[in-house]
Amino acid sequence: MPVFTAPTKDIQFVLHDLFKVSEQPIPGYDEMDRDFTGAVLEEAGKIASEVLAPLNVVGDKEGCHFENGVVRTPKGFKEAFEQMKEGGWTALDCDPDYGGQGLPYLMHTAVQESFVSANMAFNMYQGLTHGAYSAIHAHGSDAQKAKYLPKMVTCEWTGTMNLTEPHCGTDLGLMRTKAEPQADGSYKITGQKIFISAGDHDLAENIIHLVLAKIVGGPEGIKGVSLFIVPKVHVNDDGSLGARNAVSVGKIEEKMGIHGNATCVMNYDGATGYLLGEEHKGMRAMFTMMNEARLGVGLQGYAQAEAAYQNAVAYAKDRLQGRAVTGAANPEGPADPLIVHPDIRRNLLDQKSFVEGARAFTYWGALLLDKAHRTGDADAEGLVSLLTPVIKGFQTDKGFDMAVQAQQVYGGHGYIEEWGMSQFARDARIAMIYEGANGIQALDLVGRKLAQDGGKHVMAFFDLVKSFIKDNEANEALKKDFLDPLKEASKALQAAAMYFMQNGMKNPNHALAGSYDFMHLTGHVCFGLMWAKMAKASLEALEGGAADKAFYETKLTTGRYYMQRQLPAVAMHLGRIQSGADSVMALSAENF
Repeated sequence: MPVFTAPTKDIQFVLHDLFKVSEQPIPGYDEMDRDFTGAVLEEAGKIASEVLAPLNVVGDKEGCHFENGVVRTPKGFKEAFEQMKEGGWTALDCDPDYGGQGLPYLMHTAVQESFVSANMAFNMYQGLTHGAYSAIHAHGSDAQKAKYLPKMVTCEWTGTMNLTEPHCGTDLGLMRTKAEPQADGSYKITGQKIFISAGDHDLAENIIHLVLAKIVGGPEGIKGVSLFIVPKVHVNDDGSLGARNAVSVGKIEEKMGIHGNATCVMNYDGATGYLLGEEHKGMRAMFTMMNEARLGVGLQGYAQAEAAYQNAVAYAKDRLQGRAVTGAANPEGPADPLIVHPDIRRNLLDQKSFVEGARAFTYWGALLLDKAHRTGDADAEGLVSLLTPVIKGFQTDKGFDMAVQAQQVYGGHGYIEEWGMSQFARDARIAMIYEGANGIQALDLVGRKLAQDGGKHVMAFFDLVKSFIKDNEANEALKKDFLDPLKEASKALQAAAMYFMQNGMKNPNHALAGSYDFMHLTGHVCFGLMWAKMAKASLEALEGGAADKAFYETKLTTGRYYMQRQLPAVAMHLGRIQSGADSVMALSAENF
């Protein structure tokens, strides 16, 4: 059975060596000193490795079961969920006015990483609740917040997001779920939603569904979409539970992975719902939830790769196979361990350099969200809006690739279920699809985010990279291995953006055909920036006489690997972008 150990030291490095969080001018960050974050992360790591990780295989093998209209979660999930609630882990960054602990979102993100690595399917129950909490907190009335949030903060009640219908996924303007106004101000919600993660289960006494629907008589298309709170069980004015609402589970889906999470078809048969936010402004309210969820899914991409990597490293050090070409490394044994072979080293370093770069990139996104929400910084809001599709799309694409590479280290055993490696690959695969398939993330990046606010935010990103290089170019230890490759990669990204500007207006297909490559090109540049910053932090630690020299030297070696072996992919992506759309669009539909 696979094992998992929370990478607490690496997380602490990103929080304190890289971002120096306790020195950040963001309300609440001054409390996040190394001792405090270390204590929180150590406790979270114990739960992850001792409680959640052993249930990962259980959830995969048992799955969820639909019995007499009720969804049953796998053995042990309910008890583990109670531990999560009792420990306050569901409330870390929630508003103290509703029972939360008020910590920064960055701290929530750091804790969630270990939970997701240990058991992604299980963690989705609280993860989706957090997103629903955020949407109600941002857009709900005072009465709605008082009624629903305290129980959602504790996860006594969980939450969901209901967007997709059988005939429409991304194109939500096509939805048919309708909302009929009632005399008391409520609405009757009628329709069917599919692919609803954590749609029903036995972990909480109520589920608060957030449902997109069209108010009868409203505008056509996406402009007529509103968002509604639809509780599974009616909530009385005093907060007690009443009768069952007219919402039910049609079935639970049989999926490739995340078997421990119930993905449901939800039927709304005149269910009572309450408008959240303004009429016909449902997408604005839902995006509060979706943007947070997209950063969380980007985290899932690398968190699964982290768990897979840990097991692949252990296997590579233990499994004897062949001899090192430069001479026996284990002369007393019948063969050398796999890790002596260059191709195994390449495989593992691909994984290691990706995971550590992704952690830094994701935490940077969380820090920007805190800066935007806690200080009102519009520039931080714009920058994280630009980067969100990259965090989600690039990291889940590469995260799946890395989970597969970890599986590959095992050879034939990686294909055998009892070793558990296929679960990491199967679970990671969904992250490329849900919360907006990665092709949609690329279209969002190129079609919307580049031009947002007149291109202000992408120019700010270019300036940020340029300034970092300029401010550190006198540092010879950084220049050759980190700054020079980053400068070339940034030039490639700017050239790609210029190509879109020069050609996209004349023929939009030229931009859209290159959007996926642009998302990956941007991802590599962001990782290059993170690795250059991590290299600087590591050098500073070594110069300051750090006790654990090997840790920081390993960071530098891993970073050099990324800059030399992964960052050059930007040239390939630029070449594809600059080839335009002609070859992509050349075939007529009937010739496929």
